[in-house]
Amino acid sequence: MSRSLGPELPPGLFTRFSQTDLPSLLGRGLPFLTLGADGTLHPMLCSYLEWLAVDARTLRLAIAARSRSARNLEARSVGTLLLVEPALTIYIKCRTIGAPLPAGALARFSLAIEDVLVDAPTEEEGHVRITGGITYAPTPSLEEAWTKAVLAALRAD
Repeated sequence: MSRSLGPELPPGLFTRFSQTDLPSLLGRGLPFLTLGADGTLHPMLCSYLEWLAVDARTLRLAIAARSRSARNLEARSVGTLLLVEPALTIYIKCRTIGAPLPAGALARFSLAIEDVLVDAPTEEEGHVRITGGITYAPTPSLEEAWTKAVLAALRAD
C-alpha cells in the first residue's frame, strides 16, 4: 500500500542522496521515468552517481545532454525516480526548476521534489520481498573520467 511522505526526503534518503557514502552505493541502479512527447513514460537507468540532494526538497541530476531523458525533462519538466528495495519501493516525483545547466557533454537539472511515496506490503500481503536488485556491472569507479565529470557537474554553482 502506498503512502505519501510529502514533498521532501526523509533524513535517511537525504543522507543516501547526499553522496557522503557514494562508493558503497555506486553499483545500484535507479530507474528514472520522464514523460515522452507522445505522452508515454520513457525509462532511464541511472545510479546514485548521477543524483545529489541539495537539500530535503531539491535534487540535482546530471545526465547526457543529448539523451532522450534530457530532452523530455527540458520539454515537459517532470520525472519520477524509483528506489526498488527488497521490502519497499519508493517513488520520488519531481519537477524541474529552471533550465538545465550545460556541463560539457552533460546537462545538470535541478528538480523540486513534489511528493515522496512509499509502497510496502500490508499485513494482508505478508512478507513480500523483492529478491533481486538493479545493479550495474561492473560497478563504476570514482577514478573514471565519466564519474569525475558527473560529480563536477553536480557540484558546480
